[in-house]
Amino acid sequence: MHAFDVLGDPVRRRILELLADGERSSGAITAVIREEFEISQSAVSQHLRVLRDNGFATVRAEGTHRLYSVDAAPLREVDMWLERFRRFWHRHLDALATELVRGRRERRSTGSGPNAKKSEDP
Repeated sequence: MHAFDVLGDPVRRRILELLADGERSSGAITAVIREEFEISQSAVSQHLRVLRDNGFATVRAEGTHRLYSVDAAPLREVDMWLERFRRFWHRHLDALATELVRGRRERRSTGSGPNAKKSEDP
């Protein structure tokens, strides 16, 4: 399965978001995913298996618990693939930054904006 096929599923992306905050038990993951996506425990287990089988997550046993964490290697591969496209959004982000700075300057020079003093009518 290609990395984008794995990441294309919103449930798997959400699981990775949860794991990005640190290691979690399968029970904790299942509780969040079942609540947010209203899917069965076995469906969550299948998504965890896809992530594990494709290298996006690792699992370790601790007693009766299974603890999952992110494996960054496939994400680095996705990042490398995206590198060739960054130039398209960097230009737009640079232009946005320029406009934000310009807007701040204009607000300061005209005295408008959230911190400007409002004149009172007599």
